[in-house]
Amino acid sequence: MKIAILISGRGSNMERLIAAAGASDFPATVTQVISNRPDAAGIGVARKAGIDTEVIDHKAFDSRAAFDAALDDKLEACGADLVCHAGFMRILTDDFAAKWEGRMVNIHPSLLPAFKGIHVHRQALEAGVTVSGCTVHYISPALDSGPIIAQAAVPVLPTDTEDTLADRILAAEHVLYPAAVRMIATGEVNLVNGRVVRANRPESEHKEGADITCPPLFSPEV
Repeated sequence: MKIAILISGRGSNMERLIAAAGASDFPATVTQVISNRPDAAGIGVARKAGIDTEVIDHKAFDSRAAFDAALDDKLEACGADLVCHAGFMRILTDDFAAKWEGRMVNIHPSLLPAFKGIHVHRQALEAGVTVSGCTVHYISPALDSGPIIAQAAVPVLPTDTEDTLADRILAAEHVLYPAAVRMIATGEVNLVNGRVVRANRPESEHKEGADITCPPLFSPEV
């Protein structure tokens, strides 16, 4: 499976995907990294790793649709089988999201459907939750609402700030994202009629909520 990764910044999840794909037993290869920002630090990281890179500056286009068309052209040209968002800070047009539905995933720093959008960690702290985490999901036209592939939970501590909670969740993201991509590439998970279905699982188990992978509380030390 050929993977294209979309970034806007440092690309720490991109690094973990590239590292995972470098293993001989990983069932996918990162063949392209694309950034919408010329100054994204992740571009240099990807180049150092020998990955083809492309900058498609969204500021050079007069509309969101025009940018998405250029992005679509590049993804088609590089033969991407799966598109992974890794801190890609662009809201896509409905047409683009619909075209790549089932072939495009994102990692979000909360346990969706809770705390969508931005300022996620602030939302969690203000809500007073004791558990938060991260979610890998297929991208759909609705923001942060696509079918869930996998989740990891982390504790929210009484002393947490937005930064400390973000760091703890990011450590979980770095483990969860490559694991979820592996499941997609091996066919362990598939998108069927808008739902994530796991291979070799009895149909009776494919009920609402049953397809979410939520490991025990994540400890970065483990």
